[in-house]
Amino acid sequence: MKSSFTIHDLPVAERPRERMMRYGAESLSAVELLALILGRGIKGESVMVTAQQLLSRFGSFGGMASASLEELSTVRGIGPAKATQLKAAFELNRRLEEQTSIPEAAEAVKSPQDGVGQVRSMLKGKKKEHFLAILLNTRNRVIKVIPISMGTLDSSLVHPREVFQEAISASAASMIVAHNHPSGDLSPSEEDIKLTKRLKEAGELLGIEVLDHLIVADTGFISMRERKLL
Repeated sequence: MKSSFTIHDLPVAERPRERMMRYGAESLSAVELLALILGRGIKGESVMVTAQQLLSRFGSFGGMASASLEELSTVRGIGPAKATQLKAAFELNRRLEEQTSIPEAAEAVKSPQDGVGQVRSMLKGKKKEHFLAILLNTRNRVIKVIPISMGTLDSSLVHPREVFQEAISASAASMIVAHNHPSGDLSPSEEDIKLTKRLKEAGELLGIEVLDHLIVADTGFISMRERKLL
């Protein structure tokens, strides 16, 4: 007696690939989309079962996207190859969001909320601190958003020369810097405050004003300018 379910037990018309070809990607469930990315299950078990276990383990696509390769590999049927396939798919989605979040005729950044809108997709769900710079032209329109460093924020990882080298190359008139607090605690650390002052002083010397330093978490953000720390 057969004890395991595989995708071949489904009628051909009900298999994810065939359903996508017939009805379009939007007709597929989250489990079916994951199954297509993963390709195959393990011996005697459908890839649909593996996909369902992933969703059960991490709760959502967002949970999977923020999981490490090691965490993804704890799910039965997910080895290093499938874990990297998943991370590649989520990274492609992040890059698409990044590209579409800054249209060619970008609106001027007029408030901290506007600044957060430019970096939220790049910082959301990250488990390490990422430091970014939003480079602006003379009309406060976004030239580009650049990553500066990843890891615990300190002066050895974020040095003014790296930040302003990019700004000079892009002919930026000003910038907004931002980083995330994975813990969710938005309180600026002593190092956050020191770094902000160093960047402001360097910007004054170079003629590239640092307009704000944003600290972002999945639950909200703060503006160091609004808190009179810039």
